[in-house]
Amino acid sequence: MIPIASDPWALGIDTSAYTTSIAAVHASGRWIQERQVLDVPSGHRGLRSSEALFQHVRNLPDLVNRVLDQLEREALVAVAVSVAPRPARDSYLPVFSAGASVAKCLASLGSVPLLATTHQEGHIRAGLAGTGLGVDRPFLACHISGGTTELLSVQKGRHGFAMTLLGVSDDLYAGQMIDRIGVLLGLGFPAGPGVDQLAESAPAAYPIPWSRPRLREGLWRTSFSGPTSHAERALAKGAPKAEVARGVLESLVASLVHLIQTAASPQDLLIIGGVAANSLLRKEMSGRLTPGGFRIWFADPDWSRDNAIGVGYLGLDFWRRQNEGGRE
Repeated sequence: MIPIASDPWALGIDTSAYTTSIAAVHASGRWIQERQVLDVPSGHRGLRSSEALFQHVRNLPDLVNRVLDQLEREALVAVAVSVAPRPARDSYLPVFSAGASVAKCLASLGSVPLLATTHQEGHIRAGLAGTGLGVDRPFLACHISGGTTELLSVQKGRHGFAMTLLGVSDDLYAGQMIDRIGVLLGLGFPAGPGVDQLAESAPAAYPIPWSRPRLREGLWRTSFSGPTSHAERALAKGAPKAEVARGVLESLVASLVHLIQTAASPQDLLIIGGVAANSLLRKEMSGRLTPGGFRIWFADPDWSRDNAIGVGYLGLDFWRRQNEGGRE
């Protein structure tokens, strides 16, 4: 039986495609996070898996020590780690093995339970913690990032969430669209913050088509490759950069809004993932979906980006279920 400390806490670890994240989440609601974005060479649109894995291995010891140095170590009650992008049988990325190895060692050293979860579930849990949205009934989650564009029906599961996939992008992901155009605009990678800032300065949006949803193999699908190519051609012809940036975001929003409206009925909608930190996207999606009855929830932008806070909360949830005497 694990002794109950004054303020029990769980350690969360997430080693995603472009960010190393460590977080401690306390039962009282306090949290600590250390995060390091991976280095991507200027002009590049990403990293090879081996390069990203090496950077995670290099980053983890220092980030873990920085978090642990601020904590009452004997109050650790669980370790949680994302071991895959999504809770699907074929979901795998080598980068998650770096965090999984460290988590297994720390759990063993601390004689506490280890929860293996996923990056997507961590995003959802961080979104719930950052908004106050309850899980007493099913809700929608729209996960938009550099590696995912999915619309999900979500409900509370035994260890995390039970999810049904409703809609997807079938070529580029939302974040890839933004990053590809951002690199052409001369912005750093990941390009989301730069594109957001540039778009806000535009007097108007360059007209870029959006993708109409279509049903195939039981899923509603959208596409970003056509709008991306249109934006690339516009830049090649000398279109104003700020207007193209705004046009890309408005095209992205229109595609997502129509996908959501087609695939699901109005209900609570939690929008998560790095792209959800975009200020123009937040304003436009809320403005277009709220009149139709959707209740839109966004976490703080910092909790929308890749982080281990949600993973830590999942670890604390796991401990509470396993130890009914734990303090709430």
